[in-house]
Amino acid sequence: MSKGSLMLVPSGGLANRMRAVMSGYVATREAGSRLTVVWFPDWALNAPFHEIFEPIDPALFEIREARPTDYLLNDRPRRHNFRLTRYVQRLVYARIIEEQCVTPLKMEHFDFVEWMRGRRCYMSSYQDFGTFPDSLYAEIFRPVKAVRDVIDATTSQFAPRTIGMHIRRTDNADSIAQSPTSLFIEAGERELAANPDLKIFLATDSEEVKAELRAVFGYRLLTPSAPASRDSIEGIRGGLAELYTLAATSRIYGSANSSYSTMAAKIGSGKTELVVCQKKD
Repeated sequence: MSKGSLMLVPSGGLANRMRAVMSGYVATREAGSRLTVVWFPDWALNAPFHEIFEPIDPALFEIREARPTDYLLNDRPRRHNFRLTRYVQRLVYARIIEEQCVTPLKMEHFDFVEWMRGRRCYMSSYQDFGTFPDSLYAEIFRPVKAVRDVIDATTSQFAPRTIGMHIRRTDNADSIAQSPTSLFIEAGERELAANPDLKIFLATDSEEVKAELRAVFGYRLLTPSAPASRDSIEGIRGGLAELYTLAATSRIYGSANSSYSTMAAKIGSGKTELVVCQKKD
């Protein structure tokens, strides 16, 4: 029987894509299939893979930037392409799972490994669809040097006790409603009472939040000066640097329903504790 293959198109933002790629890697390894990942820049993450991450060892799997032919064959069926790729994919691939189907399948305890075994498969996903140790994230994904330099410059300012805060605002309604800034301030004040030399690293997409926490914590607050952005390579590199800097803290106070907060803790691989700041029912 053929070993099979999986064409994987990760979608969504940075954390969403990372966990989809990791899931594909682990699942194909277990199935004995070959993995190819095609990376499409779009509104959710407008940067080529090679501009933010170092190349992945080709002995593990192939990851490449989208080519013109990929937009005709492997792009996710979407309104802007009239969903025509769906019909082309049905001619090329034996089995197909589109991103909107992943959650229902997970709820049914679907066996993704068996589904792909020995078949030529296509899948798009913005989430994980398997289990694996968090330590794999740091092994597979390595930011480019420009990003690592920013991470090193920030972490060099850490105190023996440095906590992280990720306060999501502009496009996450759940985070705005369930994780008000006041909860983060209360958490910071509790930490400061127990650790007088405390430093706080803040990652946020809101300049207002930066100003509010700076007014409370002053010089103890470490936060990037540049505004967060998804529509430029520099902005996305900044977001990646913040993600890995959060992972270097002792504890992350994260936002409700934020994959970014969760991913930072996963990259920390057990060294970083995640506490979600969320209203009590």
